[in-house]
Amino acid sequence: KRATVDGITFASRREAKRYGELQLLAKAGDVRDLRLQVPFDLIVRDIKVCRYVADFVYTDAMGRTVVEDVKGVKTPVYKLKRRLMFACLGIGILEV
Repeated sequence: KRATVDGITFASRREAKRYGELQLLAKAGDVRDLRLQVPFDLIVRDIKVCRYVADFVYTDAMGRTVVEDVKGVKTPVYKLKRRLMFACLGIGILEV
């Protein structure tokens, strides 16, 4: 079920709840540069295969960039995009 927080509509209540948690972490200084719905083009041999859109991307307290996805069901398409993210860009996805 869709949910709206701070004028932002999220795909699920779970995603909206996570946004609230990240906002609190940002106020505490544990998270910075929080971005929502960040697109990544997945390119193999100069051909754009698809695009993955991360729910959240932020910098943690250690200075690492975190790509996060709130998942209820891991669909086959998501699993493929997760593998492509790592193979093409070397980026792992934190699943919450």
